[in-house]
Amino acid sequence: MKFLKNKLAVVIIILSVTFLSIIGYSANREKMSFVENGVGVTINSVQGLFYDGFYKVRNSFKFITNFSNVKKENEQLKKANSEFQTKALEYDAAIKENASYKSMFKFSDKRTEYNYIGADIKGISGNNFSDGFIINVGENKGIKKRMIAMTGEGLVGQVTSVGNNWAIVQCLSNENIAVAGLVERTGDNNGIVKGYKDENNKLLAQIQRLSLDSAIKKGDVIETSGLGGIYPAGIRIGSVLSVYSDKGEVMKSAIIEPYVDFTKIEEVFIVVPKDTREIKY
Repeated sequence: MKFLKNKLAVVIIILSVTFLSIIGYSANREKMSFVENGVGVTINSVQGLFYDGFYKVRNSFKFITNFSNVKKENEQLKKANSEFQTKALEYDAAIKENASYKSMFKFSDKRTEYNYIGADIKGISGNNFSDGFIINVGENKGIKKRMIAMTGEGLVGQVTSVGNNWAIVQCLSNENIAVAGLVERTGDNNGIVKGYKDENNKLLAQIQRLSLDSAIKKGDVIETSGLGGIYPAGIRIGSVLSVYSDKGEVMKSAIIEPYVDFTKIEEVFIVVPKDTREIKY
């Protein structure tokens, strides 16, 4: 490329000197001859051609250099953007986790008769989460069968099996789990909450056995009533999606969307009574 630049420069200098000589010679004459005029036009055309070619080559060289720089900058921007997105997701997850802990602490502050043992989920115990999942605490932490699992969002389920350093929790979505439920707004506390799946196999819940005159409606909050002595009162379960009546059974029922997404939880708190006599084994 350097050789090409030097060669072009020499040609341009020769043409410029020739053209200036003709101008000097013609300056002393009133009129330029036809031949001189033709030579001048030709030289100007050729000189312009060389200048255009020279600048095009130089601009092409600049474009190649700039393209390489732009590509490098683009890669750096992509990397920075990826890192920013990762940090944003981590920040969002941290905010949600913090909100969950705040809700959990708010509940534990009200119910000081319990200890709350944190546990990580290590896997599922069957084909899916509705069959139950395995946690990394057991008898070594005072965990016993029928103790309750929850998160800051709400009720998860119940401990059904216990080992030395592990336990199995069955989610509320499992149809074998039943919870005494309360309609927060109306105070109806004679309902039973059980697992339920819709036509799309979505994990939901259902509150049954409410009286026909119950004022339960869409959007109502369902929580544990505390009746039966197993589940502490006041643990949020979910919100009502729809209500229907079964006049043959003389009762109302409602479909509930749980506050906890059973397929996405990573950790739970096991509710351990400080006085273990409160659990009816």
